[in-house]
Amino acid sequence: MTQYADPMTTSHITTLPALRQLYGPARERALKKEIPALDAHATRFVGLSPFVVLASSNAQGHMDASPRGGEPGFVKVLDAQTLLIPDSPGNNRLDTLENIVATGQLGTLFMVPGFDETLRVNGTAVLSTDPADLALCTDARRTPALVIRLTVASVYLHCAKAFMRSQLWDTQRHTDRAQMPSMGEMLRDQIKAFRGEEMEAETQAQMLERYRQTL
Repeated sequence: MTQYADPMTTSHITTLPALRQLYGPARERALKKEIPALDAHATRFVGLSPFVVLASSNAQGHMDASPRGGEPGFVKVLDAQTLLIPDSPGNNRLDTLENIVATGQLGTLFMVPGFDETLRVNGTAVLSTDPADLALCTDARRTPALVIRLTVASVYLHCAKAFMRSQLWDTQRHTDRAQMPSMGEMLRDQIKAFRGEEMEAETQAQMLERYRQTL
């Protein structure tokens, strides 16, 4: 008979000293790499990046991570302490934007296709409708409704290990999209299972066409 651990008695790490016993101290370079502003290298990295993940939480600590994308350099470096992140049309849940209103805190992770290193930029954020900010983030498609204005508190390059382990950019390892149903089919199943509601499934082709209209 299989024995399962009682979740009430399973060992958990609950103190910082216990955590450090498993990992030891951080390396000197890892501690020194964090800087308080965007330097020339970080500025160039942001300018090359077409993709960033925004991490935020609400006042109750409920976390969210939201991807944002555009042409390389769609996030603007205003100066060494300021980033402008245009908000593009989405599903109108506004999770990240509501979290910024609630806490004013934001973490970002910039990625560049083909680079195994990533860039973290953390700080405080506000939602700006300043005409100058909007003008700087206007592209051929649209002027954004608002811009996330991030005041930089910390910047550091993240090592390549995660991307090397995952081989994320290796096209030979990309998964065939047919390995899973369309997003519409998955949403239909999830809504039925957890809400008991019937919903018509949008096909992959229908979804992509809808996306193209608001990219």
